[in-house]
Amino acid sequence: MNPAQLERLSEHLVKLRLFKSRERLEALLQHAAEKELAYSDFLEQVLGEEVAAKTSKNVTMRTSMARFPFVKPLETFDFSYQPSIDKKQVQQLASCHFIEHGDNVVVLGPPGVGKTHLSVGLGLKAIEAGYRVFFSTAANLISALTKAHGEGRLDERLKFYTTPRLLIIDEIGYLPIDRLGANLFFQLISRRYERGPMILTSNQSFGAWGEVFGDRVIATAILDRLLHHAVTLNIRGNSYRLKEKLKAGLVRAEETNDS
Repeated sequence: MNPAQLERLSEHLVKLRLFKSRERLEALLQHAAEKELAYSDFLEQVLGEEVAAKTSKNVTMRTSMARFPFVKPLETFDFSYQPSIDKKQVQQLASCHFIEHGDNVVVLGPPGVGKTHLSVGLGLKAIEAGYRVFFSTAANLISALTKAHGEGRLDERLKFYTTPRLLIIDEIGYLPIDRLGANLFFQLISRRYERGPMILTSNQSFGAWGEVFGDRVIATAILDRLLHHAVTLNIRGNSYRLKEKLKAGLVRAEETNDS
């Protein structure tokens, strides 16, 4: 291939925004010549690398937009330390069928048992499957809704939280919620009801949500919508922070058994 033809091919690839192929063009051509690849095999290799590069870029972009507190894949979750969790059930959720079916996922358990890790891991699986995801703590979400309400922009903010295909709300019950916050949270849940699936985590049992939201009627209305189509994961185990302390010798095993 002469230099002029190589230059023309490069220009075509740039105009088509096939940047990975442009970057790898000479190496791909050399490889095809050495292996005497058929035209179809060469084309498949070029397009395969381009698709893989674009997919990786899109996943990176959507992961950044999701605003996770950390990026920990589901594969790094230590199921052996939390035997109360049905690993097969979580793996089923990782297929993201629950998103297509519009089901919510509620993860309950005491602090430190991996609720946030599970929610982030499932969120990453959703991103890999092509869905847009957004993560927020309950406190930050309610604070943003309250601020928008005071500024007359509530509808705009509710749209912001209803646009992502999957919304993750973490740490429900860690901080008290006033009556206005409870009402605003209910409005969001109502907007997403049977339209946009959610993952929610809480350190409180459903029976305690009346106290969390400061109003049993509102809590019942919220739970009625959340649990209509939902999968509940109830983690009963020790905090991972205790596990690390055990490893470091900062606490003894009998101390964790007594707690």
